[in-house]
Parts: sequence; C-alpha cells; structure tokens
Amino acid sequence: MRIVGIGASAGGLVSLEDFFRNTPSDTGMAFLVVQHLDPTQKALLPELLQRYTEMPVQEARQNMAIHPNSVYVIPPNRELRVQNEILKLEPPAQPRGLRLPINVLFSSLASAQNERAIAVVLSGMGSDGTLGLQAIKATGGLSVVQSPGTAQFDAMPKSAIAAGCGDIVAPANELPARILAYVRRVPEPEQEPAHAEPEQYAESSLTQLDPILHLLKQHTGHDFSLYKPTTLNRRIERRMAIHGIADLAKYTHYLASNSQEVQLLFRELLIGVTQFFRDPDTWDYLINTGLPELIASHPPEDPFRAWVVGCSTGEEAYSLAMAFAEAVEHVKPVRDFNLQIFASDISPEAITVARRGQYPLSIENSVSEARLARFFIKHGDHYQISPSVRDKILFAKHDVILDPPFTKLDLVACRNLLIYFDISLQRRILPLFHYSLLPNGLLLLGGSETTGRLNHLFEPLKPKIRLYRSKQFESVRHSDFLLKSFPPMSTLPKEFSVPSNKVPPPESTNSLQSAADNVLLQVFSPAAVVLNADADIVYISGRTGKYLEPSAGKATWNIHAMAREGLREPLYTALKQAPDQAEPLELKGLLVQTGAGTQAVDVTIQSLREPEALKDMTMVVFRDAPTPVTSRRRKPATGTEAEYQIQVQRYQEEIDSLRQQAKQSREELQASNEELQSTNEELQSANEELTTSKEEMQSMNEELQTINTELQTKLDDLALAQSDMQNVLNSIEIAVLFLDQELNVRRYTERTSTIISLRESDIGRPLSDLTSSLRYPELQKDARRTLDTLAVSEKQITTTDDRWYSVRIMPYRRLDNVIDGVVITLVDITATKKLESALRER
Repeated sequence: MRIVGIGASAGGLVSLEDFFRNTPSDTGMAFLVVQHLDPTQKALLPELLQRYTEMPVQEARQNMAIHPNSVYVIPPNRELRVQNEILKLEPPAQPRGLRLPINVLFSSLASAQNERAIAVVLSGMGSDGTLGLQAIKATGGLSVVQSPGTAQFDAMPKSAIAAGCGDIVAPANELPARILAYVRRVPEPEQEPAHAEPEQYAESSLTQLDPILHLLKQHTGHDFSLYKPTTLNRRIERRMAIHGIADLAKYTHYLASNSQEVQLLFRELLIGVTQFFRDPDTWDYLINTGLPELIASHPPEDPFRAWVVGCSTGEEAYSLAMAFAEAVEHVKPVRDFNLQIFASDISPEAITVARRGQYPLSIENSVSEARLARFFIKHGDHYQISPSVRDKILFAKHDVILDPPFTKLDLVACRNLLIYFDISLQRRILPLFHYSLLPNGLLLLGGSETTGRLNHLFEPLKPKIRLYRSKQFESVRHSDFLLKSFPPMSTLPKEFSVPSNKVPPPESTNSLQSAADNVLLQVFSPAAVVLNADADIVYISGRTGKYLEPSAGKATWNIHAMAREGLREPLYTALKQAPDQAEPLELKGLLVQTGAGTQAVDVTIQSLREPEALKDMTMVVFRDAPTPVTSRRRKPATGTEAEYQIQVQRYQEEIDSLRQQAKQSREELQASNEELQSTNEELQSANEELTTSKEEMQSMNEELQTINTELQTKLDDLALAQSDMQNVLNSIEIAVLFLDQELNVRRYTERTSTIISLRESDIGRPLSDLTSSLRYPELQKDARRTLDTLAVSEKQITTTDDRWYSVRIMPYRRLDNVIDGVVITLVDITATKKLESALRER
C-alpha cells in the first residue's frame, strides 16, 4: 500500500477540496493530511473534506492502523508520523510559531515507505514541507507540488520548487491524475518482475540504455555503464513516469533536446540515502574496539587520515569524525591526534549541503542527546555541526571510478555505494581501496556489501560487521592495473576514462615506461598546491612542508595562514595579480625561513582556466633555488671597524623598531577585527531573534487563516441551512410564530402576518404589543404557562372574519436540550368546521 502525505497551510482548504474532488475513491492508497492548525481550537477539517470525497475521512488517533482508500487528518496540537503503517501522534517538540508538522510527516514517510512514498505540497506560507520533500526525493519517492500560480498562497510551493523538489508541478485538481499515472507506470519494489537470466537481461537492458548513458556521460562526464541495470532501469522508469512518457526511444529524444532533464536524471541516479550512525552495532564496535586498536598502534606525530567515499550530504563523514573523538577517549594514555578526513562525492549539490553542515531537527531520531549536545549547535529549525567537527573534514567533488584516489590512508569508509555497481566494477574498486590504505588500515563497508573473493587483500574483523583490515599484499597484476587506470597522486587530475576489462594486458615496455614515469613524477616533480578562489588548498602534490606549515590555533587550509616566513607577503600580492595575467607569474629567489635555516625558493603562480574541473583555480609551484652567497662587504673608505659596527647596529635597531611597530599594528588590527566580529555576532543574534519573531507571527497568521477559512465555510453552510428552513416554512402555508423566553418575537413565517399584524421591524417586540384577528385574549397567558410548565397547549380559536384556527403552543427546544422560548403554530381549520356544521345540520 502506498501512503500519500499532503501538506497545506494558509489557503490550503480550497486546494484540498480541489484535490479530493478529483481523486477516485478506489485508488488503493491512503492519504494523510497535515495543515497548520490553531492548537487551542477544534479542527473542522475532517467534516469539511468529507463533502468532497466518498472515501471515509477521520481524525488521526494514536496507534491507528492505516487502511487503503481512506483519509486521515492531523488533530490540533500534535505531530503526525508513520511507523509500520501505524499512525503515531506526539506533542510538538517546538514552541508554537516554530513548528514544522509537514516536514515531520514527510520525513517519517520517507523512512517508512522509501521509494513508495509520495508527498504533496499545496498552498501555504513559509517553507514547511521543503526539507521533508528533500528526504522523500533522497529515498527515491515522488515529490509533488501545486503550481504556484494556482495557489492562494504560493510561498510553500515556490520554496519546494526552488529546492529542486518538484517532480510533478500542476494545479491541485490535476495532481491526483498525475499521481495515479505515475503509480501505474512505476510498480512497487516488491512487484518488479523477476528475470530468469540476469546476465542476459542485464546485457539487453544496457544495450537499450546505451544512448541514454552516452548522453549522461557527454553532459556530466560520469560513466554509469557499470552500474547495475536494475537500478538504472528503475530510476529511468521513474523519470519517464513523471513526464508521462511510455516509450524509451521517446524519452531518449526528450533527453537529447532537454539538457535540464539530463541533469535531473543525473541527480536521480545519485542515490543519496544516508543518515547519522547508520547500523549502530557497526559504529559501536568501531568506537569501542576497531578505532582504539588502530589509534594505539598509530605514530602520534603522523596525522590520522581517512576517506569517506560517496559521502552524499555528509552524515557519514561527520559520524566518523564524532566516532574518532569518542574512540580517542578509550585509548590509554590519552594522546593528541591530528585527524584528516577526506569526504568525496560526484554530486556538487550534495557536497554543498555537506559543507554547510546544517541538518533538520529530525536527526534527533538517530543521534543521541549526548552527541547532539557535544557535537551540534541547535538553532531554531535545524542543527549546525560544531566547528570542532567541521574543521577536521575536507569535502571535495570526486569520482571514485574516474579520478585518482587518496593514498596513505588509515581508514576508508564506502558504505552502500558498491551495491549499485556491477560485479566487474566492484572487483576493480576494492583493489583500489587496498592500494589507498596503509598496511593494517581499516575498510568499512555497508551492511549489504562484502569484499567477495579478495581474501588475500582484506580480512574481516568481526562476523556480521562489515569492517575489514588491509593485508600486506603485492601483485604485479594489481600494480599494473593501478598504474594503467589512474595517474599518480603527484599529478593534477585531468580527463580520465575507465579501462575496459576486455583490454588485453599492456606490453612490458609500456608497463616499464608507466612505472618509470610514476616514480619520476612522485620523486622528482616539484612541490605544488592547487588553490580555490578563497586561497584554500584543495590539492597537494609532492612534499610542501618546507614551504607551508599548519598555523597555530584553529586548523585551516588557507595558504596565507600556512605560508612560512618570507613567502606570505609575496604570495599575497601575486595571488591578487594572477587571475588577470595570461602568463604564469614568476617569483625568483624568495628567502624562506625553514626549520633548517634560510632557503631560496622560486615560486610559479598560474591561474587555471581548463580543464573544467580546475577552472577558476590557481596552481602554485615551489622550487628550491641556489642560496646566494653574500659577498663580504668592504670596509668604508673612511672610519674604523668600530664605526662600521655602530652603523650596522643602528640599522639593525631601526629594523627591529619597524618590526615592533608592524607587530603592534597587527595586534591593533587583530583587536579591531575581534571587536568587529563581536559586533557582527551581536547583530547576527539580533537578526536571528527578529527572524524567529517573524516566523512566529507568520505561523500565527497561517493558523488564523485556516480558522477563518473553516469559519467562513461554516457561515456559508449556516446561511444555506437558514434559507432552506425559511423556504420549507413558507411552502407548507402554516402560520408559525417563534417567541423567546421573554415572549418577544424572534421569527415568523409569511402566513403569520395575515393573522397577526407583523412586519420586519416587529422582531424583538413583545407578543402583548401585537394586534391580531384572533378572538384569543388568553394567548399571552397560555404562552407563559407553556414556557413555565413545558406543557403543550392546543385550542380552536375563531377570528374576527369568522375563520377557525387550531392554535398550538409548545416549548422551543434547542439542540443542546435547553428551553429557549415557545413556538406557536396556527393551522386554518375553517373548511373542517364548515363540514362539521353541515354534517350536524343533516
């Protein structure tokens, strides 16, 4: 059973009516509706929606089972979640004004339904629902958004579309048909057809997908031909269903003419399913046993290096950094370690999210309170990774299939990435990890991944936990594969292609040449670094310790902070000029203060414009230069040696004085910078408070809009009911007079005004003030008696024009069983009396 989560806010009632009015009652799906409601008011939404659908609509209750062809509405002052097709209700975690119930539902739906999940965002203010849609999209579910032009309030739909979460964007009345077309086209995972001959099926599938894979490689530079065909087919089928395209050839043509769809399909194929501390048993073993053993045997002067492959939005990398911080506490004696984690992924969007380090409040389900307090900073609607964790991780866009690997690593984490590769690609990636690891390094895989037959490269540390130790193993075939597939780390990445398994082994001369080139590049190439636009180091080649060193305090990769004395000022000036220069800038004979003394260095700085991966970056190359021999200065023509020494000493004092002044100026500037930073933080804090207040006011406004819409609907219903009642009373031609508890006129029918003198202005007048044609002076007294005793009075009364009426007086009883006046009905019985008289005369 598929579950559809629907989120709406202000103005959402009209959109919900349009949606359910066009939804069949036999879809086989369940619908969960979440709206921003006033926590102090009873919700009218279930009864309002029931008018527009034949499906039963009911308010959600705790532990209620979800049934198909049913609608469930969130109650006020609760958060709605889905767990094992059971509804879970909890009090809101956030104060009123900061609650995001739509995100809560969508996030739980993504965890419970995965690829089967469907989420719909309708009219509303704010951005609630966007983060939830991102979770739905990450698990392969369907994200649907009402087109902003048709929404009464378009903020929520626009926010979802801006985040790239709108798989389907259409008016609310068209969304049900689009969703049903998608569901018919994309079967549920367990309903996918089984194939008797997987290899033959895979080969035929890849043949059909060749044009699409070629377009992807042409536009993105990434090769998906070695991914599992089932994964490729499922994701491509999903994109075809979203666009309503049934033929693969037509979709290929659509791709060729739509570069935006190529990028959307590329993102679709990047399965970004991840979370903090996934598979807790594995992390517990890693923290308590695996990492402490590795740290205890690690040289403390060397940095601990790790590589997280396919890091997606960063949860895995941050989990590893937190695990390392906890594992160090298990090592006795406690030692300080420099941790470096390289986290890579081919998705630039995922890397951007990872670098930001901001995660929704729903991570509380997977991260303990102690870790949240230690490693996160809580803001209004998200958690921010603390700087102590963030500074240990370098995120980079990197393709493990095409780009050269990181090396000399103590740990490689590649979790749930290999399951999407076919066997041939897995057999090439795993030896690559062995090449990257130091002896006895750790390899961490996902719960469904193993090293297969590569027992000569890896040994498992514990059954059922995919943690392996790298063995010492050398193979000519292994080394040849690495040299053929990837350039050495001392070269900058350029254009790479994945070698085919069917290529015959190279001749020995080529192997010798490749090996020699590798050694030459690693040993004799100059030290160099590549910088981004902010002068942060993103790539290091060769040994740069002679020219760069980590600065004291907070860890940083900025070259201005790491440059040694003698390099900093010239580098700063040259890096400012480099982007405007067509030719490389040469800095000759710079005297650099190293640990072994002064070294002359030649520096080449070049702004890079190609290839695309290095565009707008800068390469800095260091080369040692011969140290100039200082010629012995001649004595001055006049004066003695003592005068010469005094002159030198005076110059030295002036130099020292200038240095002291420069140092003092730097300290003053630093103090000013700290003051400005403090002022900026205060302004930022004030801005956050104003933002919070704005969000609270916006939330209150949304709740009032919802209540106003519901009350307006009720008023319309009441006016219609009043009109119906008035027409009924007028149609029966019975005179009816309604009196309140003071026997004042409350309402009357048109027929009554022909017997009792009544006009519109008489509403509220006492009965005793009215004149009538009835010969019934006791009418006032009988009405009062009925009001006091609740006894019904009925009499036959004549009028001045000789007509007869049956006058019945009965109590007026409200729906809440309260007596609130009397009702007098007058039925004309003149014809009956005449017939009775005629019969008597006979």
